[in-house]
Amino acid sequence: MKNIVRSIVLTILVLMLAFTSIVNAEIISSRGEGQIGYQAVVLCESLTLRQSASSSAKALRTLNYGDVIIVAKQTNGWAYVVLGDSENSPAGWVNADYIAVDPSWFHADAKTTVYAWNSTSAPKVALLDKNTTLPILKVDKDWIVVSLRGAAGFIRR
Repeated sequence: MKNIVRSIVLTILVLMLAFTSIVNAEIISSRGEGQIGYQAVVLCESLTLRQSASSSAKALRTLNYGDVIIVAKQTNGWAYVVLGDSENSPAGWVNADYIAVDPSWFHADAKTTVYAWNSTSAPKVALLDKNTTLPILKVDKDWIVVSLRGAAGFIRR
């Protein structure tokens, strides 16, 4: 009988610790409109910067996951972006579905587990190192959804 009670108490303590863990992180708020437009970040592995707002337009260069760009305007699912803040900075059009405009950022202050969906029993898809910064796709009551190189991951708040 003592072993059963001891096992139950131990199980309850383990569950309490699992569900009361606190994420040591900082949410860096979006900056809002700047001098040229809004800051944005590339969410897919590679994104083509084009001469005009068309998938058949001449490719100017390839942007990579995490590249920060400035969105000057958006129209019909396309965004006109500038790659720097000088007059001579490269500019062109990208498919707006693959960028997050004016995102907030998740900055891990300690190692942080990322789950496949909003449950601590979901598969763990990543373990973020301290000082990792990722764009936030959505903030929920108990969860933060971040971009993970073209996929989404869930971090318990």
